[in-house]
Amino acid sequence: MGNTGEVAKITSKDVLAAIYRICDAVEENKAYLCELDAALGDGDHGVSMSKSFRAVRDKLPSLEGKDVGAILKAVGMALISTVGGAMGPLFGSAFLKAGERAAGKQEIGLDDIVDMFIAGEEAIVARGKAKVGDKTLLDTVHPAVEAIKEARARGLSLVEALREATKAAELGMKSTVGMIARVGRASRLGERTIGHQDPGATSAYIIIKAAMEGL
Repeated sequence: MGNTGEVAKITSKDVLAAIYRICDAVEENKAYLCELDAALGDGDHGVSMSKSFRAVRDKLPSLEGKDVGAILKAVGMALISTVGGAMGPLFGSAFLKAGERAAGKQEIGLDDIVDMFIAGEEAIVARGKAKVGDKTLLDTVHPAVEAIKEARARGLSLVEALREATKAAELGMKSTVGMIARVGRASRLGERTIGHQDPGATSAYIIIKAAMEGL
């Protein structure tokens, strides 16, 4: 669609391009995600995410011409079926629920995207039972959702709203450095998790940022 700041709609072709960019970004950050996870978990987060998005990429050629909802549903199903641990269901559910809001649509506008962001966050909360501040991917997703809602309320363009969401996601990701992990395997380390950026929050930021770059 081109980042002109004047585009009102994103097509299913744009969404497919964004998913390709997400796949590339996850692969590019595989080692970095493993490094982050080594401090808080078993060090394989990057490997798991890479495996899952390779599975996503394998499906993309068959999704050309499909509507936005069908594309996101396929991505969600691939993530759920290939990512080990909690991350697959969390990210997969977010894509599935976002896809439900775009079912049958070949084009989506800012209102659709806000609804999709909200649905994605609700799916993560429902699946993971975490709260903001627990040092999880929700600490990246929630500020992004709030930012895009606020951007719409301010009358910003679609592209400007996505940029605001991406900036908020980055700040949210970085905020996890000062947090104590309260859920998942990392919670066993208690205060020793302070000073480390959460790998799940980082993956969420990589996905949001890459989606923006791919559009």
